[in-house]
Amino acid sequence: MSLRANWSYPTAIKFGAGRIAELPEQCRAAGIRKPLLVTDRALATLPITAQVLEMLDAAGLGRAMFAEVDPNPNEGNMEAGLTAYRDGGHDGVICFGGGSALDLGKMIALMIDQPVSVWDLEDIGDWWTRANPDTIAPIIAVPTTAGTGSEVGRAGVLTNSATHKKKIIFHPKLLPTVTICDPELTVGMPRAITAGTGMDAFAHCLEAYSSPFYHPMSQGIALEGLRLVNENLPRAYAEPTDLEARANMMSAAAMGAVAFQKGLGAIHSLSHPVGAVYGTHHGTTNAVVMPMVLDFNRPAIEDHIARAADYLGIKGGFDGFYARVLELRTLLDIPQNLTAMGVEDSRLDDLTAMALEDPSCGGNPIEMTRENTRALFEAAMQNPRGTG
Repeated sequence: MSLRANWSYPTAIKFGAGRIAELPEQCRAAGIRKPLLVTDRALATLPITAQVLEMLDAAGLGRAMFAEVDPNPNEGNMEAGLTAYRDGGHDGVICFGGGSALDLGKMIALMIDQPVSVWDLEDIGDWWTRANPDTIAPIIAVPTTAGTGSEVGRAGVLTNSATHKKKIIFHPKLLPTVTICDPELTVGMPRAITAGTGMDAFAHCLEAYSSPFYHPMSQGIALEGLRLVNENLPRAYAEPTDLEARANMMSAAAMGAVAFQKGLGAIHSLSHPVGAVYGTHHGTTNAVVMPMVLDFNRPAIEDHIARAADYLGIKGGFDGFYARVLELRTLLDIPQNLTAMGVEDSRLDDLTAMALEDPSCGGNPIEMTRENTRALFEAAMQNPRGTG
């Protein structure tokens, strides 16, 4: 089977090994003549980024790069990026990297000339209509990880550095004009990032699948995404140059982000505040709390998860699926609990309040309250059921 295709759902996707070579052509098609490439500090120093800048420069598009992107980017990173964009006279953004770079690149494209603060564009009701859509710069997304799915999303996550709260900023024009998914770009990922981003994709699919809201298309996409991660993440982790596994993981990442328009849940509402306060890797944190959230939601999703287990070829219904999650965590060297990630008991009340403010909790199959969310955090501080 040829793992090469052109897709237009939800945006134009140029998928396949080697398709990064099409970046200059896609810039011109988007009307971008002087792009600013936004990436993270680590990626900025790697040969693949130098090659992309050379490619852009050779095509007469310049070689401007902004790399002051924190793992959980905040408004300070955004303001520095806006200064670089304006000072350089740029006319579009290439978001190049993992979720942090993609999210921040989107924020830069959004906030070039807006009449409101970025916090006034949080994903609440119709707040997005406060923005002037005519000033939003065109966006091209080039993911170099396979997890966040931001390359096919209409939002970005930005951390408020004063409150340490993650906010989801939404506008329809944040959907990239075109996305280039080249699995060769993910081959150089550190193994821990392969694991964490892959489990992020799994969490997106799992929570979308478990969400009580009605969206049959997302439901089907989430289920197939779960299968792709289950079968391909261990392969990509064990053999980084397995391009078939890498390609399937890139597909699963995009599918998870498309699917979670159906809703997210407690995995993300716990993970977001932990990441904001402690700077933990988002996907890895999702994987840490996943078994505890499965147990928490079991009364509402047991039969649902049993059907997913059947589709994935996992025996044992809910318990079999749960055991597979534990097995994946072991294979990928995921920390056992939040304590191992440095989370302190003294912060659990604060984290509980932040989790309940997170919009993800609204999609959880069981209503989250202060009492049960605090208890869920306490469970996530311990080893999950079925482990030592």
